[in-house]
Amino acid sequence: MTQEPLAAGFSVKPVLTGEKTVLRPFTAADADTMAEIIDDPEVRRFTGDPSNELTLDFLRTWYGSRSAQPDRLDLAVTDRATGRLVGEVVLYDWDPDHRSCTFRTLVGPAGRGRGLGTEAVRLIVGHGFERLGLHRIALDLFSHNHRARHVYEKAGFVEEGVARQSVLRDGQWYDSTLMSVLAPEWAEHGGRP
Repeated sequence: MTQEPLAAGFSVKPVLTGEKTVLRPFTAADADTMAEIIDDPEVRRFTGDPSNELTLDFLRTWYGSRSAQPDRLDLAVTDRATGRLVGEVVLYDWDPDHRSCTFRTLVGPAGRGRGLGTEAVRLIVGHGFERLGLHRIALDLFSHNHRARHVYEKAGFVEEGVARQSVLRDGQWYDSTLMSVLAPEWAEHGGRP
């Protein structure tokens, strides 16, 4: 694949198509579905309770403005068979000097257990390395989020370390795990180690 000019950063918002998913730019119309996904108990358990600021008006403004952000790439994850929005994938905290960024994702109930999340991770991470010329993509997850960890490992992310008892939720301490994948690793396995 040809690389986008690095100076363009994340200002180009692509449509990435896989066998099961299509990743596309967000629109304000996605806010209603994303509000439902964000409010899902499993999403809340592993990403934190949504704040009171996440009103429908706020979410419409947020998702409606994602395509205008030059320093991050937020894409809607849709089920290719139905066109239904099932989650999001995001590359953010872009550091152009070190060609690195942070990754996060969330998938609602309609997208779980069918390989949509795994394919979405591979599509956006592959885009980051193959089209944007990134060298390192990192993520942080709650250590007890075994489903997400399995998806990340299937896409080639490796554990770098654990921040012990770094998150206090509902009176209980949780560890968080830092994982990353590097461009030379991706070139070797293409997200299928």
